[in-house]
Amino acid sequence: MKVIPVMTGALLENAYIATDGDSGTAIVIDPGDDARKIEEQIDRLGLEVSYILLTHGHADHIGAVDELRKRYHAKVAVHEKDAEMLTSGTANLSSFMGRPFSIGPADILLKDGDTVNAGNLTLRVLHTPGHSQGSVCFLGNGVLFSGDTLFEGSIGRTDFPGSNMEEMRASLQRLKELAEDYDVYPGHGALTTLGREKAMNPYMGW
Repeated sequence: MKVIPVMTGALLENAYIATDGDSGTAIVIDPGDDARKIEEQIDRLGLEVSYILLTHGHADHIGAVDELRKRYHAKVAVHEKDAEMLTSGTANLSSFMGRPFSIGPADILLKDGDTVNAGNLTLRVLHTPGHSQGSVCFLGNGVLFSGDTLFEGSIGRTDFPGSNMEEMRASLQRLKELAEDYDVYPGHGALTTLGREKAMNPYMGW
């Protein structure tokens, strides 16, 4: 798997383009803003986008979804517990941020354990609530897309509507119990590894 990060928006959110490197098939993860920047990378590599996967439904992770969905005819997938956030500016917190917006509903509602297949890419859904009720991580091919569940040396906020500290603790424990090491691609900040976070991230010791 080849992963191309694209930093987007005022909150410096990490969008990712994942491609299998063989068929030219791609998955876009968390296109938060700056659709043109993401499109430039997709078009430069001549990729065909099959899915837009969302680790959760907060505004800074969904702002470019509709533009990319229309351009590439890709299917949008989010966990079922965050589905409302796509269509409600209150639920996705854009109203709280002073720039309310909503997007079209998801094409696919995900559950824990689901898999998404595109070309030679397979990503498994790991439900990791805490930052939001429907937060997920996507696992596959030695890679973990952690959204706002796990950052380098930190974790996502748990003081938003729908956030829950105890659920975050349980989700971090679930990540800690993964036997395989993964390259971690977080929703904000620098890339890291799960092994490093298990050893160095104080929140992983809760």
